[in-house]
Amino acid sequence: MSRICQITGKRAMVGNNVSHANNKTKRRFEINLLEKKFYLPELEKSVTIKVTAHGLRIINKIGIEEALERATRNGFIKIKK
Repeated sequence: MSRICQITGKRAMVGNNVSHANNKTKRRFEINLLEKKFYLPELEKSVTIKVTAHGLRIINKIGIEEALERATRNGFIKIKK
C-alpha cells in the first residue's frame, strides 16, 4: 500500500535539494505517517488505518466515526461492514 493518509488524503510532495552553489537535485518530502489501531464501539471491533499526525488531530477533534465517514465520502478509504 502506498504512503497516503487514509483520513486526510495527504501524500508525499516533490521538491529540490539546493546546495550552496545553487545545484538542484530532486528529493521527496515524506509525510509523518503512522499506523494506528482504533476501536469502533458501534461495530464492536478495531480497525487499523494509516494516518498522519494531522489526521490524528482531526480524529481527536471530531471523533473516529465522523472522520471515517468523511474519509469514505471523499474516497480516501472504503469501509467493509
